Amino acid sequence: MKAEKKEVNAIVLDVLLKGHAEDPRPTFKREPIVQAIGVEQFKLLELIPKRVEIQIHDNVYIGDGEREKVERVKRRIRYDDLTQTAKLELPFVVERIVKEREPDFVQFFNKSISVTPKLHMLHLLPGIGKKLMWEILEEREKKPFESFAEISQRIKSIPHPEKMIISRILEELQDPDVKYHVFTSK
Repeated sequence: MKAEKKEVNAIVLDVLLKGHAEDPRPTFKREPIVQAIGVEQFKLLELIPKRVEIQIHDNVYIGDGEREKVERVKRRIRYDDLTQTAKLELPFVVERIVKEREPDFVQFFNKSISVTPKLHMLHLLPGIGKKLMWEILEEREKKPFESFAEISQRIKSIPHPEKMIISRILEELQDPDVKYHVFTSK
């Protein structure tokens, strides 16, 4: 089994200055908690911030070495562990990450392969059936896609390819029973 890759950067979803409300300890003994999502593998994390100003949507460094805003990564969490605020922010932050990493996700359309004899990775995106999958495969054979705009221009039935990616990422994060994790790590 290979060692799990660590997230290096995360985006803040919520800041709990007095920790979790359900924490039985008195308020003065609770440590502040930041809920965040990793930028590379979309891992949901709880971080312990340093005593600095930290806000929702901040991009924070959580890799090895000196960290400006984060003392340590406390633990990995599930979607159900997120606060209501974090759940509301999640789609906006995932959309931001997908747009910032557009070349990576365009490559998904260029390089995706069959998972099983009857299931292609493209099928895992909402709205892609056999006919659309074959259209994507034929188009990428002619010339690899270079942007989301080019995908939507060459494949008329996909006006917003980034929305398909965002929907799939959210599904993988929200549903603990998802069989295939294309964009997130289990």
